[in-house]
Amino acid sequence: MLIERQNKMIPVRRQAELLGIARSTVYYQPRTDPYNLELMHLIDKEYTKTPFYGSRRIREILKRKGYFLNRKRIQRLMRLMGIEAIYPKRNLSKPHPGHKIYPYLLRNKRIEEVNQVWGIDITYIRMKHGWLYLVAIMDWVSRYVLSWNLSITLEIDFCIKALEKALDIARPEIFNSDQGSQFTSVAFLHCLEERSIQISMDGKGRAMDNVFNERLWRSVKYEEVYLNDYATVSEARHGICSYINFYNQERPHQSLSYRTPAEMYFDSNNQKKRPDCILSMAN
Repeated sequence: MLIERQNKMIPVRRQAELLGIARSTVYYQPRTDPYNLELMHLIDKEYTKTPFYGSRRIREILKRKGYFLNRKRIQRLMRLMGIEAIYPKRNLSKPHPGHKIYPYLLRNKRIEEVNQVWGIDITYIRMKHGWLYLVAIMDWVSRYVLSWNLSITLEIDFCIKALEKALDIARPEIFNSDQGSQFTSVAFLHCLEERSIQISMDGKGRAMDNVFNERLWRSVKYEEVYLNDYATVSEARHGICSYINFYNQERPHQSLSYRTPAEMYFDSNNQKKRPDCILSMAN
C-alpha cells in the first residue's frame, strides 16, 4: 500500500480517494483463524470447479484430502463465505425484506447486440491471510468487463462505484443482477432508474440466469487468483487489474470466433477504445 497513516498533510481519507480505494481497505486485517481460512480456500476452489456440490459432497472431497470435519462446520464456513449449499449459486448477500425485487426479463430473449444486456455479480477472492470481495459488470454479447471493484466488506458503496464507472462508458438496455441487498438497494437502483434502464433480477437460486459472470469468475480464479498468494490488498488489486486487462484485450474467446472481448465490444459499438488500465485504476 502507498498509504501513509501518519501523514498530517494528507488525511487517510483523501489518500484513499486519490488511490481509488475504500478507506476501510487501509485498515484491512485478517478476519479468521489460519485453519478456518485454509478450509475456506479449499471450499472456494472446489465450489468454483463444481458449483453443483453442496455441503455433503464438499465434506467428502475434503475428507479425501485428509480434512476430517463434521458437516455443520462445512455449512458454517459456507455461510460465512456466502455460498449456498443447495442451489448452484453464490449467495454473497441476502435480499433486504424492504427492497424492491424486479422480474427476470431475459428468459427466451435473443441477446445479439452489444449494450443490450449487462450483468453484475460478486465473488469471494482468497488472500494469504484473509479474503476480499470482487464485483464486476460485464456486457453479455462481447463478454467485455466494463468495470470492477474490490472490497473487504459487502457494503453497497463498492458496487455503486463499479456501476458508475461502467455507465461512464455506455448505457445498457437491460441490467441483470441477483436479488442481493446491494443490487436491490434504493441507491443502486436509482442509478439505473434515472437513466431509464430496464432492471432484471435472477430467480432465487438460479445460477444459470447470470451464467456469463459465473464463467468470468472461473477464469479469474483459475488463471489468476489460484496461481498467486496475495499478501496484501494492493497485491490483489494489481493482480486482478492485470488479469482483467489481459482478459479484455488479449484473451481470445472461442464463442466470439476467437476475437477478444475488447475487439468485439468496441468494433460492434463503434466507440473509441479506452485503455483498460485507466478504467481499472479508477476502480
